[in-house]
Amino acid sequence: MNASRTTTPQVANSSATCADKPGFRTKTISTRLTQSEVVEVELAAERAGKPLSEWLREMALTATRERPSDPIELLLAEIWAVRFSLLSLFHVGAQATTEGKPLLPESVLKIRDCADAKKFEQARRMLADFRCKEGSNER
Repeated sequence: MNASRTTTPQVANSSATCADKPGFRTKTISTRLTQSEVVEVELAAERAGKPLSEWLREMALTATRERPSDPIELLLAEIWAVRFSLLSLFHVGAQATTEGKPLLPESVLKIRDCADAKKFEQARRMLADFRCKEGSNER
């Protein structure tokens, strides 16, 4: 790949409007790299067996999603996880009681892991929905 043509992936703008199509990439982010950095990045994408743009997009989004960008997002994620866990535990506990079976510790761990895996995505979705509704109320 020619170093002068290397660009970063297209990603959605964090201030996207409600009218934007989910998953429709309309923005481009570019950066400059040294020749040795370009070689490193190309080799990493090749090792992963992915096209450079796809690999860069995944790396950028993974880094972005690893931790919240806003303390409110962290709080909302944790609140959502507690809510999800409580409701799931009540449901599974009631189901186990109905079937005359005990609630197994593995079930509790599975619910916790599921909540942890989904909490940031759910918090971001809730914030985006809130911002869209807030924006439409201002009109």
